[in-house]
Amino acid sequence: MELKRVVVTGLGALTPIGNTKDAYWDALISGKSGCAPVTYFDTEHFKTKFACELKNFDVSDFFDRKEARKMDRFAQYAMVASDEAIIDAKLDLDAINKLRVGVIWGAGIGGIETFQNEVMNFANGNGTPRFNPFFIPKMIADIAPGNISIKHGFMGPNYTTVSACASSANAIFDALNLIRLGHCDVIVSGGSEATINQSGMGGFNAMHALSTRNESPETASRPFDGTRDGFVLGEGAGALILEEYEHAKARGAKIYAELIGGGLSSDAYHMTAPHPDGVGVIAVMKNCLENAGLNPEDVDAINTHGTSTPLGDVAELKAIKEVFGSHAKNININSTKSMTGHLLGAAGAIEAIAAILSIEHGIIPPTINHTTPDENIDPELNLTLNKAQKRDVNVVMSNTFGFGGHNACVVFKKLD
Repeated sequence: MELKRVVVTGLGALTPIGNTKDAYWDALISGKSGCAPVTYFDTEHFKTKFACELKNFDVSDFFDRKEARKMDRFAQYAMVASDEAIIDAKLDLDAINKLRVGVIWGAGIGGIETFQNEVMNFANGNGTPRFNPFFIPKMIADIAPGNISIKHGFMGPNYTTVSACASSANAIFDALNLIRLGHCDVIVSGGSEATINQSGMGGFNAMHALSTRNESPETASRPFDGTRDGFVLGEGAGALILEEYEHAKARGAKIYAELIGGGLSSDAYHMTAPHPDGVGVIAVMKNCLENAGLNPEDVDAINTHGTSTPLGDVAELKAIKEVFGSHAKNININSTKSMTGHLLGAAGAIEAIAAILSIEHGIIPPTINHTTPDENIDPELNLTLNKAQKRDVNVVMSNTFGFGGHNACVVFKKLD
């Protein structure tokens, strides 16, 4: 059968460097760091005392108090970003066939703060099980797409993909395939995460995964730098309206870009460490190129997973050289996590948005905080260091990899 084309017609972003799609993009190209000391709880006894929190976000601007109490922060973020994307797409909710509109959302963890607080309250009580009646629905990862569909009446496929930090890229790829195969006209896709709390930071600290650069938080997320020492926790959400091309064209929608392919793979190697030879990462990028019908030399830019970990950054760049060969030096490689921190299950969504906007504006956001070369990284690679770079961008790839060896990759193209 002939596969249908899939385009992006709406975007929504709630990030540590901007609470809307436009604010996010402006901060990206100006090289703004979203990292600062944690304000949500007392970090006195924590190894890491900083994170990329949302700034000037007031839940009461979006929900009344009663409604807000029924949702964990990760679900609140999902609602805010998806609402922006739906408005941006100018979807006429009274005219579209809601039976053919789905919501496929990514979350690596879901309502971890709800779980933490309910267990702490129980532990601090007298042993009587007094749990919030919304405990379970607030906690489960699939409640975010459920809430989005309930609000808007979307009755198509509705579920959450959970593949650690690859979750929302996984969701976008699933959405692509469902529209390609003719099952849906429109899918709201993306991801959200809210893990900046005691259990989230304590857990990642225990794994020695987080940077401890407490003396200079704004420079702590430093992908590809020789002095990097771990990633920085971020939070927020990103939403994309993915739409069948003829459906979008018929309603006169603005089209940002075409989603032309994706890929999935597994490292099958280690619980948290990347395969040292990048076997799974090589496979996922090759799968993505094949799925999109691209040659390696067609790719102009790659927004890497680039978390700022000593092992992961090197492994990913070696894999890029393996897949793209001599063309690798012609690609603008960057990591927007240098500014946003790592949004875990939401990372793929906000990084896909950055990739899409780089096509629209012809600008590659920088990899900030680079001061010291890493002798294990090829100096001929263009890592878009410290300053945004202008170029004509036709095809952009976005990589996301997660604990457990989950790899996901999506690729966007300027609409012909």
